[in-house]
Amino acid sequence: MAALGRVRWLTRALVATPNPGAWRSLCTSAVAQASSRTQGEDVRVEGAFPVTMLPGDGVGPELMHAVKEVFKAASVPVEFQEHHLSEVQNMASEEKLEQVLSSMKENKVAIIGKIHTPMEYKGELASYDMRLRRKLDLFANVVHVKSLPGYKTRHNNLDLVIIREQTEGEYSSLEHESARGVIECLKIVTRTKSQRIAKFAFDYATKKGRGKVTAVHKANIMKLGDGLFLQCCEEVAELYPKIKFEKMIIDNCCMQLVQNPYQFDVLVMPNLYGNIIDNLAAGLVGGAGVVPGESYSAEYAVFETGARHPFAQAVGRNIANPTAMLLSASNMLRHLNLEHHSNMIAEAVKKVIKVGKVRTRDMGGYSTTTDFIKSVIGHLHPYGG
Repeated sequence: MAALGRVRWLTRALVATPNPGAWRSLCTSAVAQASSRTQGEDVRVEGAFPVTMLPGDGVGPELMHAVKEVFKAASVPVEFQEHHLSEVQNMASEEKLEQVLSSMKENKVAIIGKIHTPMEYKGELASYDMRLRRKLDLFANVVHVKSLPGYKTRHNNLDLVIIREQTEGEYSSLEHESARGVIECLKIVTRTKSQRIAKFAFDYATKKGRGKVTAVHKANIMKLGDGLFLQCCEEVAELYPKIKFEKMIIDNCCMQLVQNPYQFDVLVMPNLYGNIIDNLAAGLVGGAGVVPGESYSAEYAVFETGARHPFAQAVGRNIANPTAMLLSASNMLRHLNLEHHSNMIAEAVKKVIKVGKVRTRDMGGYSTTTDFIKSVIGHLHPYGG
């Protein structure tokens, strides 16, 4: 019950395939940027909100540059404390991880890029990204998939929320070779964490005025593991009689999202399913470049893109779409109760997209990242900046 109480408190606060050449370019670009500054050199600004910034891999540093430029133009009272953690750039160690954790724990709020996880096994099953999320207990990942006015996709006027448990499930990093040529991967599902994420989803739906929660599962096959998750969702649903509750098998859910996504409102699911559905749903409204995301624990809030892609092949080409990261940064400002600045930036981004003159390649245009940033900044002032 204590855990569920913390989730209720948290929800209240909430409402207030890359190629080798590309990765070589990624490493060169990121190392060069990292060498130009030393961690801890951030200038302290009196009265500003301290926020941990973790650029990550791929185009992450370029997206963070976009955030900093727009924040500067909008006179946002935020002080970024920048750190670097990357396995592909040889910039990952226990010391660096502890530095990042220390900064995040002190500031309570962070904005991060994608920390790429290499597929090669080097003696450690848990990636630094996974370890970071576990140590902060970032159990709830929230991705709001919403159509952008003026940008037409196959499905328009979509508005759904995906809530993913991201501290257990298939991503528990428990694998071993039980016999030669036989690998066992353990999926961990606990009652405590299943109840917690279900409670978070129903509280979110209640506070945001949403009418339905759909639990996504595979309990017909994983009768004990997903069965426990589904049972917990059903039990929590009984506490919210005003919220409609449905359950849907994951494979059917994927098909339904493509055929008729309008039937969904809030979806809650275990770790792996959430990872897949986040990406699928992002594709419905324009792709990884336009959907923001965030992750919460009882104490910390981390803002990021909804579909986590490093886009390594775009590094240094000035073609990355900063929409998702800017919208996520806007959500971060709302979390900090900087409503005016949050609205100013979100409206500017949406206005650029609605006008349609400046669009990056992923949105069918020819504009550069720099063009997009300048256009967003140009649209800040009509709002009152």
